[in-house]
Amino acid sequence: MMKKTYSEENYLKAIYHIDQNGLKVSPKAIAAALDNNPASVIDMIKKLQEKLLISYDKVNGAKLTPPGKASALDIIRKHRLWEVFLVEKLGYDWDEVHDIAEQLEHIQDDRLAAKLDAFLGNPSFDPHGDPIPAENGKMPVYANILLSDLEIGKMGKVGSVRDTSTPFLKYLKQLQLGLGSSIEVLDKLEFDQSMIISINNGPPQTVSSKMTSNILLIPC
Repeated sequence: MMKKTYSEENYLKAIYHIDQNGLKVSPKAIAAALDNNPASVIDMIKKLQEKLLISYDKVNGAKLTPPGKASALDIIRKHRLWEVFLVEKLGYDWDEVHDIAEQLEHIQDDRLAAKLDAFLGNPSFDPHGDPIPAENGKMPVYANILLSDLEIGKMGKVGSVRDTSTPFLKYLKQLQLGLGSSIEVLDKLEFDQSMIISINNGPPQTVSSKMTSNILLIPC
């Protein structure tokens, strides 16, 4: 796989995530995802097109080519393996590892990811429940039902979180909610789409729609 700059890798990863969320990969969307200015985004789109890593037109936005998708999955794989390493081997909490893994994912050694994967016992998921792509790019089956979509009276187990920012993960820790926690929906409030839930059969708690739209569940 051809060597790419850190910036190119970050763009490919951002394009992959935006597309996976079902959104048009426009320069504006990329700029927002990377906190970058639109002029820089247009320049990078041209570079990635020249390297045949993406296709782009104003109507459809950016699309990863097969080599571009393989590169994006490779960087995502390394990022999530490093998160597992930091939590399981170095004792970091799940709200501390994202920024560190952002730095480590750019180490360009062709054998490192495979050796790290084997050392960790070939994990399928990172500490946030996100699937770790296999070396061939194949994704394991993962949680895909949003808590916000769960019906009243239904239950699920937390499989992953969409928002991996430190403030959000600290908030979940305050709720004593982590991967594998069970959640039962007791009520939904029509006014603001907030929910009343029970975590691990505990007392009712009211949580916001922002919280429920960032929790992915495995149905029980």
